[in-house]
This record gives sequence, C-alpha cells and structure tokens, in this order.
Amino acid sequence: MELKFLKHRWQKIFFKFLLIPFIIILLLALVINQYWSPILASKVHDVVLNSSDGLYKVDFSDAELHVLEGKITLYNITLQPDTDVYKQKKKQHLAPNNLVELRVKKLVLLNIHPLSLYFRHKLNIGRVILNEPEVNISYQLNHTKDTVVKDHRTAWQKISKSLKSIHIGQILLNDVKLKYQDYSGNKVVISELKEMNLNATDLLIDSLTQTDHSRLLYCKDIITELNNYTGKTPSGLYTYKIKYLKLSTLTSKLNIEGLHLEPAQTGVFFNKSQHDRFGLNIDTLQLNHFDFLNYHKYRRLNAASLELSGGILRVFSNPYGKKDSTVNRVNTFPPMMIHQIGTDMRIDTVRIRNFDVEYSELNKKSNQIGTLTFNNTRGYFYNLTNDSEALAKNNMATVQLTTYFMNRGRLDVQFNFNLTDKNAAFTYKGALGPMDLEVLNPAIMPLAMVKASSGTVKQLSFDIQANSKVFKGKVGFLYNDLKVNIFQADTVNDRLKKRSIMSIFANLFVIEHNNPDTIGDAPRIANVIYSRPKDSPFFKTMWKTLLEGIKPCVGFDDKKQKETKHRIEEHQQNKKDRLSKKAERKKRKAERKKEKELKNAQRRLQMATAAEV
Repeated sequence: MELKFLKHRWQKIFFKFLLIPFIIILLLALVINQYWSPILASKVHDVVLNSSDGLYKVDFSDAELHVLEGKITLYNITLQPDTDVYKQKKKQHLAPNNLVELRVKKLVLLNIHPLSLYFRHKLNIGRVILNEPEVNISYQLNHTKDTVVKDHRTAWQKISKSLKSIHIGQILLNDVKLKYQDYSGNKVVISELKEMNLNATDLLIDSLTQTDHSRLLYCKDIITELNNYTGKTPSGLYTYKIKYLKLSTLTSKLNIEGLHLEPAQTGVFFNKSQHDRFGLNIDTLQLNHFDFLNYHKYRRLNAASLELSGGILRVFSNPYGKKDSTVNRVNTFPPMMIHQIGTDMRIDTVRIRNFDVEYSELNKKSNQIGTLTFNNTRGYFYNLTNDSEALAKNNMATVQLTTYFMNRGRLDVQFNFNLTDKNAAFTYKGALGPMDLEVLNPAIMPLAMVKASSGTVKQLSFDIQANSKVFKGKVGFLYNDLKVNIFQADTVNDRLKKRSIMSIFANLFVIEHNNPDTIGDAPRIANVIYSRPKDSPFFKTMWKTLLEGIKPCVGFDDKKQKETKHRIEEHQQNKKDRLSKKAERKKRKAERKKEKELKNAQRRLQMATAAEV
C-alpha cells in the first residue's frame, strides 16, 4: 500500500534519494562490521610485534565496529611478553628492566576513522577507554644504561611498513589494579596499587615525533593519579599511606598530599626491633623536573628540586636497645646514609617549610620520658646526591636550617658534608637566640633530673669541625641568673623528689650564675675536643660535643668537676661517719638501757626473795 504522506511526485523522488544512500551505507557498515575484526586484529598484532621487536604480543577475543558511531569495542584483551624472546634478549644483554603484562575485559575506542586506516594506513582515534584494567609489572636490573642494539630504528620506522602514523587524542585508564614486583634486592618486594587513574593525551607516532624528546612514550602528557594508597614495609613494623599522588610528564612534577609513615605500637615495635622508633607525616611533597623515565628504567632519582611543606618527624629512642661498644654506628652519619640508599639519587635543592621535629627518650632512672622539639623548621639542602658523576664535580652538600628550639629560641645552623670522605668529615656551626631556661624543664627534668629554677639564655654559639672519630671546635654559652634544683627518683611514689642539700651545694659551689660574670668582662668560651665512642650515633655525638662545651661556660670545667667530685665524696664520707657515730651512740644507749633493765630485774628478784624469807 502506498504511503499516505507521499502524495506528490517530488516527495517520492526526494524520499528515494535519501533512502537509497542510507541503505547502501547501512549495508556497507554491516559488511565492514562483519569483516573488520580480523583486519583490525592483524593490524594491531603487527604494530605491537614490530614496535617491541617481537617481545610483546597482543590478543583479543572479539571486536565490534560501529562505523556510523565511529566506535570500536574490543573484548578480553591481553598484552603479554614472549618469555622465549625475553630469555634470548637477556642472554644478549638486551632485555629491558621492566616487563609488562596487561589484561582488560573491555576496551572502547571512540571517534575512529576506519576508512583512513584501511585506505590511507593512518590510525586515528579520538579516545581510548580502559575500565578496571589489571597491570602486572616486574622489575629486574638487567642493565644500568641504554644497551647498544643492532636495530637503531625508531618506533615509527618499525611500523612504517604497516602504518604511516598513529594518533590517539586521549587514553583513559580508570580504576587500575597494578601489581609491581621488584627483583632488584635480596628478596622480592611486591606492591599492589588500587584506586589508580591514568590519562595520556595526544599520542602521536609519525615521522616528525619520532625524535621529539619532549614527549614521553610519544604522548604529549601522561597524568597518573593515585588515591588512598596503603602499604607495609617488609619488616611489618611500619605502615605507609598516601592520600593523593599525581605525576605529570608534561610538567615533570610529582605531587603527593598526605604522606604518612606510621610505626607499630610501642610494645610491639621494641619487642621486634633494636632500632629507634620514628613516625613521619608530610602535608605536601613536590618533586620538580623529575626524570620519570630514567627512574622507571634504571631506578635513578634525578630532579631539580624537592619541596616539603608542613609535617612532623617523631623519633623515640629505643630504651631497650642492647649496647655494644664494638659496633661502629658511623652509618648514622648523613653522608653514609646517603650512600646506603638503594637508589642512585641526584637532587639539586631540597626546600623544607613549616616542619616540626620531636625527639623523645625514656630515662630508666627517673622512669619518665623527656621530649626535645624543634618547631617551624625551614631551610635548604643543596647537592643531595650519591651519583658518582655528580660527586666528581661537587662532593660537598650544604644544609641551612632555621628552627625554634622548644618553640621558643631561634636556632640557625649550617652543615657542610663531605660526601666522598671515608671518615664522613663535616662541619656545623650556628647560634641559639634568647630564651628562658625554664622552657627546657619538661625535657631536662625527666632526662637529667635537673630543673632550671631561673635563668635566661642570651646566646649559645658553636663552630665544630668533625668526622666519625673526633669532634673539635668552640662553644660559647652566654646567660644570666642561672639557678638549678637537683632531683632524684622516688620509686615508691613514682615521681621525682627534690634533693635540697645537693641543690644548695650546686648553686653555691658549682655553677656560675652569669656569663660573663659582670658587664665588661670577657665571656667564658670553651675549646672542645670530643672523641666519639664507636657506638655513639650522629645526633647524640653532636649533642655530647655541645654539652662538653656548655659545662666550662657555666663554670663546671675539669678542675671544678674534680673539686665537686672531691667535695661530694667528702660530704658523703662525713655523712657516712655521722651516721656511723649516730648508730654507735644509739647502740651504746641501747646497751646501757638493757644493762639498767637487767640490774632493775636483779634488784626486784632480790627484794622478792627477801620478802619470802
């Protein structure tokens, strides 16, 4: 029956003019859909095989092409390395350090141009979407630099027989599950990442971009984002967390927000470890001009600068650690620690802002914990490296820091480390500004059982030349109205009680209350030579050296120490003699009392006997 709306001849002609091309296009799309899958599979397989020198092969179970929509959907895709080819390349010392394995249930390609691929041999895709892909990467250090290969062709030269160019506008990988296996150490380290997204833009492989070094993997930019990552160290004693991570290859920046390193509970930690317990929180971290490709291939950390903003480092000294004077703890010195890092590192500048440091220690005598704090720390580290080529040009690392000791006195300090000296030579100098000594009481009372009842620091200055064997230099400590109280542990009541006599003795005969003693006098300056015990770590040795200089400045020099020791021993001996005499008198009194009681008893007995007679 003739359609009612086609009443006029021109309507019928116009309808046929539209219908016939539409039917032809539809039939063509059906034919292409039917035969495109094997053609596409062959093209993709050839591209991957040729560009990887036969190392990788790709397969998929099915493909759907929608010509009118410009859409291709691939199912059950696998990208796998050929183990035989890998072993052969390994024998030839040509194997890559990273092997990748990829599994995707569904891949969607949008805005494609199949006719351009078929007739012009150009692969143009607007967007590629991979949802919930599974990626396995294994790392093994097969070589430390680019190997010399016989085939010097670029990726474009390798695929040019099959394709003239490959262009993908955007590649999206959402909710990636990544498993990373590192075989470079003594045992395999496995990391698993979830909630990871990857966005690559403007992938272009052609005759022009084949030598474009501004692109990574031929992409203009690759952005990787990671959310809520949690992992554990191999020992299980620390848990590390990252709230958010972003890496951009275009800007060469790595940004991390909310980096946390949390130790196990105190009891659990010290039952399993002899080391100090520490925790670290960093609000934001930014690595600038980060050479990601070099790190990915060879584990070389190269960057222009590292910025740390906001955070805290907490250190708790192990009170149960076994002391061994034969063990040399020179590995705690910064130059040695830098060389012990498993990664080849080169960072020109490290900047720290608004950072706090807390050091806590348990004094077994007082059974109390004292804490020293360095607040609002800011400053710079220069030439932080263990790279041999960089060290050949400059072997000195410089550190400049400003902090507030116990959140009060401003402390400026500068370090200069020789990164190639076998004895870890370095220098440090600085000055502590004015502050009240009473601020130190929360730390020095538990640790030293001494309380500053009054006193004001005008300046503490130091200039020390040091290495792993000896520390030498000058220390100046200027102050006013110094008075102290000495305490001892009261084990019965679990507190500290004041030693009044010792406090009076110290204030009268030991310490000098001012430095300089009077206005216009030259202040006492100490020359220090401190031989480091082998088992003394870096920061403890630094503090001991300063303490050796502070003692003479407060009048407690070697001569005064000997005199004080002699007076204390004399006082203790006199006290012992007094106690001995007191005990002797008490004994004689008791004997007289007993003798008197005996005589009275004999007298009563005689009287009783006489009465009976």
